[in-house]
Amino acid sequence: MPLIECVPNFSEGRDKAKVDALIQAMKVDGVYLLDREMDADHNRCVITLVGDREQIMEAAVRGVCKAAEIIDLTQHTGAHPRLGAADVVPFIPLEGATLEDCVAMARQVGEEIWKRCKVPVYFYEAAATAPERQNLENIRRGQFEGIRDEIANNPARKPDVGDARLHLTAGAVVVGARKFLIAYNVFLNTPDVAIAKKMAKAVRFSSGGLRFVKGMGVSCRGLAQVSMNLTDFEQTSVARVFEFVRREAARYGVQAISSEIVGLIPKRALEDVAEWYLQVENFDSSMILENRLTAVMSGKMAAGGASAGLRGGIEPFIEQLAAPTATPGGGSASAAAGAMAAALASMVAGMSRGKKNYVQYWRELSEALARLEHIREELKAAIDADAEAYKAVMQAFRRAKENGGASESIHDATRRAIEVPLRVAEQTDEVREIIGKLRGISNPKMASDLDVAEALARAAARGGVANVEINLDSLPDETFRSVYRGRAAELRQRNS
Repeated sequence: MPLIECVPNFSEGRDKAKVDALIQAMKVDGVYLLDREMDADHNRCVITLVGDREQIMEAAVRGVCKAAEIIDLTQHTGAHPRLGAADVVPFIPLEGATLEDCVAMARQVGEEIWKRCKVPVYFYEAAATAPERQNLENIRRGQFEGIRDEIANNPARKPDVGDARLHLTAGAVVVGARKFLIAYNVFLNTPDVAIAKKMAKAVRFSSGGLRFVKGMGVSCRGLAQVSMNLTDFEQTSVARVFEFVRREAARYGVQAISSEIVGLIPKRALEDVAEWYLQVENFDSSMILENRLTAVMSGKMAAGGASAGLRGGIEPFIEQLAAPTATPGGGSASAAAGAMAAALASMVAGMSRGKKNYVQYWRELSEALARLEHIREELKAAIDADAEAYKAVMQAFRRAKENGGASESIHDATRRAIEVPLRVAEQTDEVREIIGKLRGISNPKMASDLDVAEALARAAARGGVANVEINLDSLPDETFRSVYRGRAAELRQRNS
């Protein structure tokens, strides 16, 4: 079952009863509350939910509508910028889902929010309708009061869904799809917010700082705080961010005395911190006891309770492929082959990094490992996503037949059935490129592993392209057909 995370941010961090009411409104069967954070200085709460697609979308809509009932922005003050009572509602893929799935969810939720409670909606990050709306700060600039005053006369302020006006008391909501974000704040031993603002400017990417970091300086608990969002911790680690802030603090004669995480943080992010500070040679996540135990136990469970070695982990999927059913099929097999290619390349990079003969390539190998891990996770999710996309196409055609006419959902479902394998082809093509870079900076005795990885990556890319091409004729929109055909042709040529 696909697992989606939703992390709505509400403009209320002081009234516990109101936060309780928001959580109560979002209680939906199949949706689970993982965390709740309240901050009185920011006057903001962050709720972390996980669940299946339909259920978590319903929970999000209910939460936004409840916020519109009980939160009045005309009476709201706090350190954190805000545009709406329900300020930001992001969807994040966890298991069995992709970023593209979450984009579709965000769009559907946005329409439903306007339909039910007349709160206008902006889309951001991967769901953005224009490049300038990808960054949340661009949408929220001027906050509730500023946007309220200019929305009717400035086309750039027009919402993506709803009338060109803010809700009188609830403002607007920003809905989107993104990767896992870490909300990370560092406290300074000074109340001087001006210093925190200068440090935030130095660390955030938009001002020339670290990639995948957003930041601002605020006052919190009587201290200056550098408040940050880390949008891709695999590329820019928490440890690297803290060290950057610590060094900047020294420039101004102050100290970074503590830090806080708002909401939840992936275990992999903390593993990166351990690797950074402990400088353990040949560190790999498999060295962690709990990770190794999970891997071993999952292999036993796959074999029905008795250990069957490596075969126990792969056999169920192979048997599903062999079954006389439409799914899983070639698209899922391509994604699995791509994931194996990324895994093999990771093995080579991991076993070379830290060795004396390759110490000069530490940075390149670390970057390759981080990128390969990210791609591997997305390709694993695509194994199920491809099968689900095919099922959605069949269901759309069945509904159209039952209704006696064409169904608009056929177009959307077919696009999805094209975009999933196209993404697989693009990512496995990137894996092939990474493998090429590894050949000159890794142990030559592992060249055969890279050969196998490259063969798998090429096969996965060509398989993804084949699945794109076979679905193109079913897509009624010639503009989309032309775009997809061009991208597929380029990928086929690169992997021929």
